[in-house]
Amino acid sequence: MATDRNDPTGFEADIKPLFREKDRQAMLRHFDLWSHDDVSRHAERILARLREGTMPCDHAWPQEQTDLFQRWAETGSRE
Repeated sequence: MATDRNDPTGFEADIKPLFREKDRQAMLRHFDLWSHDDVSRHAERILARLREGTMPCDHAWPQEQTDLFQRWAETGSRE
């Protein structure tokens, strides 16, 4: 993954709020969507599911949310 320290996208402010409580509950048996470490570790798999429209399970995210997650995964997931 590329690292761009100038990208302001952060987990707490930008990524965590994208996941609702019911999304978190649905995935807790696998990992915690509100945990930076868990989401960072599984970012590629999460992104693939977001692109497929199979995550979250009740509807696909708007493209701009998927793009935001992808940008974070590529640039900020290590922070």
